[in-house]
Amino acid sequence: MKLYPEKLSASFSKGLLPSYVITGDEPLIRQELCDQIRQQARLEGFIERELFHVETGFDWQEIHYSLNSLSLFAEKKIVEVRLSQGKQPEKAGAALAALSEAGPDILVLLSMPRADGNVQKTKWFKALENVGAVIQVWPVAPKDLPRWIEQRVRQQGIRIDRDAVLALASRVEGNLLAAVQEMDRLVLSAPEKSISLDLVESSVSDHARYDAYQWLDAALMGKAARALRILNGLKTEGVEPLAVTGALIRELRQLMELAETAQGSSVDQALAGARVWPKRKALIGAALRRLGRSDLEQIHAATRRVDAMVKGAESGDPWGAMTAISMHLCGQALGLNLSSPNQGAH
Repeated sequence: MKLYPEKLSASFSKGLLPSYVITGDEPLIRQELCDQIRQQARLEGFIERELFHVETGFDWQEIHYSLNSLSLFAEKKIVEVRLSQGKQPEKAGAALAALSEAGPDILVLLSMPRADGNVQKTKWFKALENVGAVIQVWPVAPKDLPRWIEQRVRQQGIRIDRDAVLALASRVEGNLLAAVQEMDRLVLSAPEKSISLDLVESSVSDHARYDAYQWLDAALMGKAARALRILNGLKTEGVEPLAVTGALIRELRQLMELAETAQGSSVDQALAGARVWPKRKALIGAALRRLGRSDLEQIHAATRRVDAMVKGAESGDPWGAMTAISMHLCGQALGLNLSSPNQGAH
């Protein structure tokens, strides 16, 4: 059966199911759902727990031994399996399917990233779904984050102003773990059980996990607003411009090499023959289709000028120049001559 995350607690009134599959790409929510199940299981006598982290080279016989071994300390136990990915090798199928036949004294708890359609069609997934519950966890969309924050705070008996909710949502930039940490800290410091905008602004640190590589990824994806927001966050946090230009220079070298290769073939062919991390191929490909070799050369020259500004060898505002570079990377050049030695000197 399928079970909505918010219905999990209420379902316990009917007793625990033999198995639970928690799947989704939001680790915090997956973790909290697993915590709820483990807590209820302890109340129902499942004292012992065996935890398996499934990575490359995992010995699936370990699960077989666990399902068939008698405990010396408790009659009931939890067998918890954490998969690092949804798709599993063929040899894993039998072991995972066996979890659906574990028996009444074993509670199966399986946690995994998002299970796509192919995974959901496998025999082992269907077997676990037939005897227990599959709970799909969806990321909290940016538009839903304020409501999610407000609900979490109010569940703790604390009022929070709407402006404070919006400010907090903006600061944590979709990072749910950071949001929870900040909410917990605000709840502890809230006078008269109320959180105001002033309290958020005075006590909340920016835990959006901004770093140079986040800015670079946003710029390569062409997300101008996000890239500028991160760049401003880096400046506000006192990050040195050289930390940003260092990350950019390394990326530009590879981009220019790929752009040159693509001139004689195509972007896809250039990427196929390059040592690009698979998860970054789409991002790099998007940048190459948006930016030509001349664009990349201009950006490279402008980045070198930022280094010179920071070191005092050239006049100008490094962060202002970085703003222009950011927009150019996003395909929204400001019409500035980035390679001009006088650009940025006002």
